[in-house]
Amino acid sequence: MQAKDSNPPDGGYGWVVVVSAFMVMGLTVAVLKTFGLFFVEIQQHFDGFASTTSWITSVTIAIFHLGAPVASSLCVRYTHRTVVITGGLLAFSGMALGFFGLNMAWMYVTTGFLQGLGISFSWTPAISIVSHYFSKKRALANAIASAGECAFAFTFGPFFQWLISQYGWKGALLIIGGIQLNICIGGALMRPLARNCLLEDGHSQTETTPGNRAPRTDKEDKSPIIRKTFNWMLLRQPEFVLYSIFGILAAMSFFVPPLFLVPLSYSLGIDESWTASLLSILAIVDFAGRLLCGWYANLHVTKTIHLLAMTITLISTSLMLLPLANNYVSLAIFTGFYGFFFGTTVAIHITVLADVVGMPEFDSALGLFMLIRSTGGFVGPPLAGLIVDMAGDYRAGFYMAGATLILSAGFLVTLDQLQQRKERGSQTNTKPEKSTLPFPSLHLLKHK
Repeated sequence: MQAKDSNPPDGGYGWVVVVSAFMVMGLTVAVLKTFGLFFVEIQQHFDGFASTTSWITSVTIAIFHLGAPVASSLCVRYTHRTVVITGGLLAFSGMALGFFGLNMAWMYVTTGFLQGLGISFSWTPAISIVSHYFSKKRALANAIASAGECAFAFTFGPFFQWLISQYGWKGALLIIGGIQLNICIGGALMRPLARNCLLEDGHSQTETTPGNRAPRTDKEDKSPIIRKTFNWMLLRQPEFVLYSIFGILAAMSFFVPPLFLVPLSYSLGIDESWTASLLSILAIVDFAGRLLCGWYANLHVTKTIHLLAMTITLISTSLMLLPLANNYVSLAIFTGFYGFFFGTTVAIHITVLADVVGMPEFDSALGLFMLIRSTGGFVGPPLAGLIVDMAGDYRAGFYMAGATLILSAGFLVTLDQLQQRKERGSQTNTKPEKSTLPFPSLHLLKHK
């Protein structure tokens, strides 16, 4: 096997994989983000309560996160391509069966459970394979792929609204399901990497150690490279645990601003048409933040975990300042700051996860991280709602989100300190033992 084939490509066909992941991000998370357009239509059709109807989206989000470890395990056992194609078929099935709209329980199972499982089986392996294809340019590649979520969300809003007006909510679901079949095309383009590429990326440091330079035999080259079982032992690694706690706290905050931004604008007396533009501003600056941060991280000027800590601090600052807005212009400015820094965070947080656990364990780590992080997403909005009710002001929700993000940044700093301490310890252990005697001759006399 030639050496040039033993490293992740960091380009070439990898960019095809990035474009495919860009499309998958848009056809999964962007659809989930804009599904609120169906809320009133479904509620009126079944003459149900708002709380009952909202469970459709809640089930989708829950299965999206809970299915991540299953998707990661299947990626480890089979291939990312196979799992993404399966996810596309599941997503299509959820929307197509939702077209029948038999009752609310039927919607929970179809556009809730099946759609959520399809998104999980598509999103998880798509973001994972991008990280496998890139090493030096991993941050930039992940940023471009994740930007598909913003690009598609910006266009899906008016497009879905038009579909509903022309074909009704049931017809719109069927058409959207057909569009989601393109996930299968994106998955088909995700060509599996040669196993030796994955080995080199995960074990290159071990092989370059002088004490470990043993010739690899053909038997070793043909042996399974990727772990064939899901690695739950990551829960015993302090670094992964610290990063997971950061993920929980961050998720508690990230779901709050979009929830209270519109009500806050209404409370300020801002017109509905202007309020809708705030969501467009969020999408645009989010897109710009992801690409710009990915480009900067690719320069390797700043350590990715340091960059993530800085972006989290800037998000918390923007959230603390946002409640000071008293008109549309000031609210739009602070919303823009929040959206931009949110985009920078999303662009690199998966890259930092890969740096923390290493690529051989990345598939398992991504599934576990998504599962653990989901608890923050479930707890955050209700907790913020309780604080808003107690304070009688929507501004309280933003203060809660900003404070939680500051706390999450503390766990990133702790993780970085732990990593630096381990690096210093490994460097000390690899240094040759020196004589404690001042002169070499005395050292020789000592052993006579």
